[in-house]
Amino acid sequence: QVQLVESGGGSVQAGGSLKLSCGGSGYSYGFGCMGWFRQAPGKEREGVASIDRYGSTRYADSVKGRFTISKEHAKSTLLQMNSLNPEDTAIYYCAAATSICVSLVSDAFPYWGQGTQVTVSS
Repeated sequence: QVQLVESGGGSVQAGGSLKLSCGGSGYSYGFGCMGWFRQAPGKEREGVASIDRYGSTRYADSVKGRFTISKEHAKSTLLQMNSLNPEDTAIYYCAAATSICVSLVSDAFPYWGQGTQVTVSS
């Protein structure tokens, strides 16, 4: 059974930084695609960033230039978040797929972590 576990969430003031980590288990091979999504109160879940096994990345327009996704190894990913603002406050979820990244939408990812809270105060 595939499991994803996030860590690194917390509270920070506007302009600050946080780094999220996600580790996967229960799958013998490296994931084809790993991504980060977030969901703010009262809003739909939205894609933040993804990275495929070849290192190709994709970002939501709202985080380009501020967030950086990377891979530690075939079954883990990091999300470095800089210049955070209150609009970034949300629960952040790690997601994974065995196939190559197709799009930054929830339906493309069958495996999900439990989420980690990120709160940015003004």
